[in-house]
Amino acid sequence: MKIKTIKLTFIAFSLSILSISQEITLYEQFNGRYDFIAIGNTLNLIENGAFSDCNILTESDAYLELQANQTIEAAYLYWAGSGSGDFSVSLNSIEVNAERTFSFTYQSKLFFGGFKNVTEIIQTNMNGNYLLSDLEQIDISEDYCSTGTNFAGWTLLVVYSEDDIQLNQLNIYDGLEAVPQDISIELDNINVVDNQGAKVGFIAWEGDSSLAVNETLKMNGNLLSNPPLNPETNAFNGTNSFTGQTDLFNMDIDVYDIQNNVNPGDSSALIQLTSGQDLVMVNTIITVVNSELPDATIALSEQVLSTCNNRNIKIYYTVSNFGSTAEIPAGTPIAFYINNNLLGQIQTNQDIEINGQITGSVTFEIDQNFNQNFEITAVVDDFGNGLGILNEINENNNSYLLEINNVFSNINPGFECLIEPSQGLSPNGDGINDVFHINGLYDTYPDHSLKIYNRYGKVVFKGNNSNKWDGTSNTGNKSELLPVGTYFYVLKLNNENNENISGWVYLNY
Repeated sequence: MKIKTIKLTFIAFSLSILSISQEITLYEQFNGRYDFIAIGNTLNLIENGAFSDCNILTESDAYLELQANQTIEAAYLYWAGSGSGDFSVSLNSIEVNAERTFSFTYQSKLFFGGFKNVTEIIQTNMNGNYLLSDLEQIDISEDYCSTGTNFAGWTLLVVYSEDDIQLNQLNIYDGLEAVPQDISIELDNINVVDNQGAKVGFIAWEGDSSLAVNETLKMNGNLLSNPPLNPETNAFNGTNSFTGQTDLFNMDIDVYDIQNNVNPGDSSALIQLTSGQDLVMVNTIITVVNSELPDATIALSEQVLSTCNNRNIKIYYTVSNFGSTAEIPAGTPIAFYINNNLLGQIQTNQDIEINGQITGSVTFEIDQNFNQNFEITAVVDDFGNGLGILNEINENNNSYLLEINNVFSNINPGFECLIEPSQGLSPNGDGINDVFHINGLYDTYPDHSLKIYNRYGKVVFKGNNSNKWDGTSNTGNKSELLPVGTYFYVLKLNNENNENISGWVYLNY
């Protein structure tokens, strides 16, 4: 079951204020032992205001420090400012061009944001100082300066894995939404297994520490705060929860503990932000909740074996549990459909670990009502009635459709006939297993040849389409019964679409 994609629904109530925003949506999700850290810095010399210095720097730096047991999995660079935008900057002297952009219009003034996946840069440089430079196209004209809306800044968001942390669901959402007046953010379909360690993070721009008119941040009706950095009445006030900085003029990197605001079993939450005066632009929201869920997917191999001269087909399947936070238990049902009609069901025979997979095969007899062309659909976690046993991260990725054509042709270049040699023969005249039976071979591959070897590697029998092995030797001067024991065979189909088949067979009387 799908992630339960966390949907963010923003409702902006505008009185006499004209604003055009960019909706925040889910960008990326990580399932497993993941957490995050964020660093960054402002380019404002002081907090902006009607009578403050309007000049803005073109570069600033911040220090990244992860622990030795924390592995960088992803790193995303966000930057923003006043004006129409500068989407080409440098990070540690490496040119960075925005791969996604954001925009917002407030009272006819433009604001922008840029985004770049910089995982490779951060994984290469690891811990150390990071300099964001060449952010130059910032509008500090009278329109912005006189209203205290001139700003620029940047944030580096780093997702890391660590063996000792709990299994989490980490979601990153981004866009560019703003207050005043109110924003309501509905988070649907979150799966809270345990509220221990749950948190929500924000990357926001332009908030002022000196403005706190009707400013609140709530989750499920409860005020969020992180005193003394972020009081209840001034959530976005130029701070970084990770470093304790209080001089990030006109930008925020804030994290709030929400374990008392969500409960095990919760599937939704509501975040509300209000401001009566301060312009706050929310660029990114990060949620981290304990969420131990499997994610079952299934795939079918293009190789489908048909037993020639009957209606049996053998299908190979793979069930995977990638991007999950819990095992798929043994006994999970799998249903197979032919042209949307139920064909049959099986179950997994073992647990599938996180990020693991299993393979298997199943054979079905296809009814005569279906011709040689049909569709097979496999659905994992389905009893054949659309119901299953799993609550999953993603409920929309459980099926796989395979088109099958000309499967019942005797010798079809697209398929192999299923050759099934028996593992024993007993030529005692009772009419049961008196010859070495090889299902799907005779008359289907009329040019085949068969050699039987004893345990010393000597050829004791040579057969073909009209000469089946009956336990005797035909390579010496006379035909004689061979002794009881294990023999080895090599079967050459003499068909360009098939390889040789070899194995063992036990002779008894």
